[in-house]
This record gives sequence, structure tokens and C-alpha cells, in this order.
Amino acid sequence: MLENDNVTTAQQQDPDYSGFIQSVKQSTGIDLALYKEAQMKRRLTTLRNKNGYSTFDAFFKAMSVEKKLFYEFLDRMTINVSEFWRNPNRWEVLRDLVLPELLKKNNRLKIWSAACSTGEEPYTIAMILSDLGLLGTSSLTATDIDEGALQKAAEGLYVDRSIKDVPPDVAARYFTQEGLMLRVSDQLKRAVTFKKQNLLLDSFETNHDLIVCRNVMIYFTEEAKHDLYHKFSAALRPGGMLFVGSTEQIFSPGRYGLEAAETFFYRKL
Repeated sequence: MLENDNVTTAQQQDPDYSGFIQSVKQSTGIDLALYKEAQMKRRLTTLRNKNGYSTFDAFFKAMSVEKKLFYEFLDRMTINVSEFWRNPNRWEVLRDLVLPELLKKNNRLKIWSAACSTGEEPYTIAMILSDLGLLGTSSLTATDIDEGALQKAAEGLYVDRSIKDVPPDVAARYFTQEGLMLRVSDQLKRAVTFKKQNLLLDSFETNHDLIVCRNVMIYFTEEAKHDLYHKFSAALRPGGMLFVGSTEQIFSPGRYGLEAAETFFYRKL
């Protein structure tokens, strides 16, 4: 785990925000210093002002006693914006090329959806596994730091726009209309194990065949990314794959014991 004892110049100029970072880390283990500061501070300032607090110190004190406010902070911090089958062509590559390659070495796949937000990503994986006849023989775990997001994921109820990229025949098999919302099938819900996890602090399980972590790394500092790529690599079995987002290309993957496979897929050496 990275130790960020260095305080940025911007944080030195704003002791209120710097104190907030320290208080959050001491009380929750969440290190906001590992996130890009300008983006995070802007997002949290908006949240603070919306709730009527003029300082981060006052906001933290309120957050410490009001669970609803704390969950709102987590939701804002983790950017819970997701869709099923986001960037469809990448999921097609997973289905048509990556999973068949992994199955040549192991017919019981261990898969992890890291920073899964409200569940769209692991349920997309589950749909693909189901259509390939692999759901019953695969282990699929999904983790996130935000308990509120995990509760929504376990409930499996979504707005209709979240499935706009799902192939119509797939959507018909795995979603049912429930009022104005769509509910994911019980078959998929049973297939995913949701757990709370802090990627930047907690240890990882090992021997994964596939780790999916998309559109999350862009919010971390370069130091935090470096640390995480090492941890992800160590959590993969040899030949296992790391699947990242469309803006998260890994430069010099060899330094992490990885090699480029398909676009945005990296194989453990």
C-alpha cells in the first residue's frame, strides 16, 4: 500500500481540505490523496455546499454522525455512473476471444469485477457466461467500497436507459419490466457474490483467471495506479487477463508482469 505522507502544494494552501483528507483516512481508511485532487475536491465541494456546510471540517463532523450523508459522500467519491455492455465491442472481444483462450487452461473460471459500482459490469459478465454455458462452473465476485452501491447491485433494479447497449435478444432474456424500472433475472443475481472492498487498502484474493476493472483507474494518481497494477498482476494466475477501460491503456505493461493481448486486455506472464 502506498504511503502518501507528501502533501501537495494545493493541499498546503487549503488546510481545511487537507484536514478533511486526513480525517477521512483516519476514520475510514479511505485515502483521498490517492485520487486526482482537482477532480475530487471540485466534486466534494459541490456536495458539501449542497448540504449547507461552508467548510470541510464542518462537513466531516456532520458526515461522522449522519450515515445518510456519509453514504452520499461515498457515492459522490466513487462516481457511480455505469451501464450494461458499456463499449459493446470490448465485451464482444471478451466473449469471442478472451474467454475461449482462458478456457483452454482452466474450465472453471475465477472472475473478479473490481470497483463494480451498482452492478452493471458483473451482471454483464454473468450474461456472457450464461450465454456460453459457463455460469454454473464459474466463480464471479464483485467488489466496491460503497455499501450503498452494493445494495443497489444486489437489488438488481435499473432504469431502462442503462441497457441501451445490451443486444435486444440478450436484454429480453435477462431483464423483466417492473413498473418504470427493469429487474435483472434471479439467475444472474444468484451468480454474483457482492462484497465491500477498498482497492487501495485491502489485500486481494489470488489465482483469478479474469479481473475486470474499468473506468476507475482514471480517478487515481499515477502512484496509486502503479501500486494497483502490481496488486492486480499478483492476483492473476499465469495466463490470466486484466480487462481495463477504454481510457486506461497501460503503458509498459511488462513492468507489472503483464503483456498486451487484445486492446485493453493484458495477460499475466
